[in-house]
This record gives sequence, C-alpha cells and structure tokens, in this order.
Amino acid sequence: MEFKDPMATTALPEIDPPGEGAASPSGGINVTMDRDSAREFVILVVDDSADHVAMLSLDLQQQGYRVVTATNGEEAVSVAAYTLPNLILMDVSMPQLDGLGATRRIREQEALREIPVIAVTAFGTEGFQRAAYDAGVSGYLTKPIDFSRMHRLVARLLAAGASGNLTDNVT
Repeated sequence: MEFKDPMATTALPEIDPPGEGAASPSGGINVTMDRDSAREFVILVVDDSADHVAMLSLDLQQQGYRVVTATNGEEAVSVAAYTLPNLILMDVSMPQLDGLGATRRIREQEALREIPVIAVTAFGTEGFQRAAYDAGVSGYLTKPIDFSRMHRLVARLLAAGASGNLTDNVT
C-alpha cells in the first residue's frame, strides 16, 4: 500500500471566512466558532465515497477547520493514530472495516480513546443509533447531511470541556 501523507489533504486554497452571521455555503447561518478558533482543530473525515469526503472536507475547511481524510475503517484507525485529530466524522457503512468497527478500535487505543467520533450514516433507526452509541460514538448524523446541525454538533464536541456522548438532540 502506498504511503499517503494525511496532512497533505489540507492543501486546498484558502477561502475568505464568512462574516459573523453570514450565510454559509450550505445555505444556513454560520453558527460555528470563528475561523481563527477553528484553525486549532483537526478533523478526520472518513468515508468510502470520494464525493462525500470532498463535500464534508470543503465545508469544514470553509468553517476554518484543518481536515485530514481516510477512505475506509482500517485507514481511519491508522490516520487517527498518526495525526491525533480533535474529532472524527465516521461513515458507518464502508468496505474492509465499517465505521462502528473502526470506532471500537479507536476506543481501544489510549491515545485515541477520548477523541469524539460522530457517526455519519443513512441509517436513522433508533436501533441503529443505539448500536452506534454502544460502539462508542459521541454524536450521530444522518445523510443527507444537515450542515447547520453538523456545525452545531462539531462545535459542541470541540468546545472546552466537551466529553462523553451527546445523546440529546442537537438543534
């Protein structure tokens, strides 16, 4: 397998930050932390769909976050260990190792145990959500992604002192 520098995925051109309360590219109001604060955070985006990786990565970069990516669960565990991201957006349904299996492996590693993982999936049933929380996710988003909800959830999980699972609804 060819070595891919995970930090190289952040080499996209800089985008001017939206103004306070400005409309975000997703069409909603920008309700996340300011770009300068967001720059301190690295988010790992994991999805086997190149389109989803690009869409989520670009949106997060426009919010000011630094982004690294992985395309399957095995790669996610590896990239997480190498980069120590502040948060992981994890697709659930992937080949090789699915997102729940990857989350379990991440939770087994001391250095990664406290990193919030947000499950991103098309499966919205209560049973599936329960299984995801049992695997160790900290939040849950269903596809198609509601970007304003994602921004609020990411900001809450990255906020100082945020830890554990957010089992309540993010509005």
